Amino acid sequence: MKLSAARHWVFDMDGTLTLAVHDFEAIKRVLDIPLEHDILHHLAALPEDEAAAKHAWLLEHERELALNARPAAGAIELVRALQSRDCRLGILTRNAHELALLTLQAIGLGDCFSTADILGRDEAPPKPHPGGLLQLAERWQVAPAELVMVGDYRFDLECARAAGACGVLVNLPENLWPELTDHFAVDCQALQRAL
Repeated sequence: MKLSAARHWVFDMDGTLTLAVHDFEAIKRVLDIPLEHDILHHLAALPEDEAAAKHAWLLEHERELALNARPAAGAIELVRALQSRDCRLGILTRNAHELALLTLQAIGLGDCFSTADILGRDEAPPKPHPGGLLQLAERWQVAPAELVMVGDYRFDLECARAAGACGVLVNLPENLWPELTDHFAVDCQALQRAL
């Protein structure tokens, strides 16, 4: 897909539109999750009361991070440029919906995304599952191949690949997953220049 022609953009949030601040190893230690396990999948497999307590801790921890979020290099300019082109913009995050809203407000992009187009871990299966992208494609009445998924981790790329969307990797010094990446830019500023 030629990115300059793309009109339907979905962004990961933490580490993509924001500077990455989550210390996943520290979170796993506090929640007693083996380091090799995925946090959300691990919590989903726990007994309900234990999972609820750990989810509550995670939500409060992430709320603090959301309130102090800072934009990634070029993220604001990229999103505003796409908005000025009348592109549809969505968020697909493994974070909670309410915290995605707080984060977007904190970095100055709260007015760029329709609340219904912001999907968190309770609105869609967590990435790399393609459900969130497929949900947005259906909502926007376009084929999944018309979507561009922008993220900073392999889950974003695997999600795009499974949905049949275009996967764009940003905010890394090099492309760590070339087999999954359709386009790579070292940051959002470089991605905007490529448009």
